[in-house]
Amino acid sequence: MRTIAIIGASLAGLRSAQALRRQGFDGRLVVVGDEVHLPYDRPPLSKDFLLGKVEAVPLADQEDLDALDADWRLGVQATGLLSAHELALSDGTTVAADGFVIATGGIPRTIPNTHVLRTLDDAIKLRDAFVDAQHVGVIGAGFIGAEIASSARALGKEVTVIEALPAPLMRVLGAEMGAACGQLHGDHGSTLITGVNVDSVNVDGGINLADGRHVNADVVVAGVGVRPATDWLAGGPVKVDNGVVCDAGGVTNLKNVVAVGDVANCAGHRAEHWTSATEQAQIATRNLLAGETVATHTNGGYVWSDQYGVRIQFIGRATNDVRVEDGSIEDRKFVATYRDGDNPDDVVGVVAMSNARLFTRLRRNLK
Repeated sequence: MRTIAIIGASLAGLRSAQALRRQGFDGRLVVVGDEVHLPYDRPPLSKDFLLGKVEAVPLADQEDLDALDADWRLGVQATGLLSAHELALSDGTTVAADGFVIATGGIPRTIPNTHVLRTLDDAIKLRDAFVDAQHVGVIGAGFIGAEIASSARALGKEVTVIEALPAPLMRVLGAEMGAACGQLHGDHGSTLITGVNVDSVNVDGGINLADGRHVNADVVVAGVGVRPATDWLAGGPVKVDNGVVCDAGGVTNLKNVVAVGDVANCAGHRAEHWTSATEQAQIATRNLLAGETVATHTNGGYVWSDQYGVRIQFIGRATNDVRVEDGSIEDRKFVATYRDGDNPDDVVGVVAMSNARLFTRLRRNLK
């Protein structure tokens, strides 16, 4: 291959570019990104950035970026894959390439009259909105919503978190561990409302719940998930279904096109995690250069979240058989394992709160 184009200039795109160079690709490398910013780290946006402790955190310094010798096309959107070898951009130009890495990530699901937090520009707008806010409403008690709530409380705001499910993070951690994480909100003075949907959000920020209640809020943030950024691929040669459809090695129905990160539906699974994006990039680029699937990625599902000064870590999958192995939920310091329903001795998932050392040891036992 002489030219490879990477569509997406965030974590997955950058790691793909770095992996290609490490694996010996010395041809032309084009990186297309719809943001004007060079790659930055997203996790701090909901935490230290909102708190004013840091500005944008680069994912690579200038020396490392220079070493990639890439043609950066920033502030430009991909509008279509015209063929297996031609990419159309929003500025009217096209890029001809022998191979493509699709790393366009996800697009936040929105609710009218709310903020979202996905990009640096989103974070800047939200941080500015927090300055004069007294009461912050957060819709969605997933990881991103909980982190925003935690930051708002640290800034001295009154916070109400609204979750449609009976407990936060139920789909990820299960009911018991999700409820344990939800208790952090009350511990630190936030109000958590569960089991009710949001009907609407007023222009001035007030939240109307489906059961008739009204929640006062000056600023409302929606953390209700993302959808894969695949609109630009509609009608093109790459198969799309809840993301870019690819095998366990990130290879799509076109052998010269791979997908990584939040946008990749790898073997029927789409992982929206920082570590997955990094790990997938190594495998997918190797397969791209080989012209076939010579390696596959096993999704470990590792995710971490910092909320109210507590670090939550999870890996694997949640089951109904969950056992606290050390510490206690009441102390907000514990490690629990999830067991396989058919083989109770098999650990298939681990979750921890403020116990990184034991979490690291137990995760080695995952089946």
